[in-house]
Amino acid sequence: MAEHPINGMMGLTMEKIREMVDANTVIGEPIRPDENTTIIPISRVTFGFASGGSDMGAKSSKEMFGGGAGAGVSITPIAFLVISGGNVRTVQLVDKASGMDNAIAALPELVDKLSAMRKQSKAEKQAAKEAAKEPAKAGQGSAAPAAEPPAPGA
Repeated sequence: MAEHPINGMMGLTMEKIREMVDANTVIGEPIRPDENTTIIPISRVTFGFASGGSDMGAKSSKEMFGGGAGAGVSITPIAFLVISGGNVRTVQLVDKASGMDNAIAALPELVDKLSAMRKQSKAEKQAAKEAAKEPAKAGQGSAAPAAEPPAPGA
């Protein structure tokens, strides 16, 4: 059985959509304005696809087909990730519209807080080690014997 014409139209339309929308469309190429800063654009991509057709009646000797396919793509920049001096922050371009947007916006702050907690924990462990060494050093020194109290009536 020969391939139906709608298959070719749908295949070509999907191929063109794949060419337009790839990972670099959603997470853009990093921009380096200077040595210490990287800016990564983030976009929201939405697309729609439709196709349809109709075979003409069997009364004619020719196989006749009428149909069409189409697609639409919308690419909207929504934010930039700014990485500078070891810190990451999000610059939102649109209002936070969904839970996913809120989660993405909160990630850099969460990473910064976790990093700070980890550094603080390491500092506290180091301080505890040093404090544990101090009493041991104090017990090692020679101390003068305690004076005895005077005898009664002396």
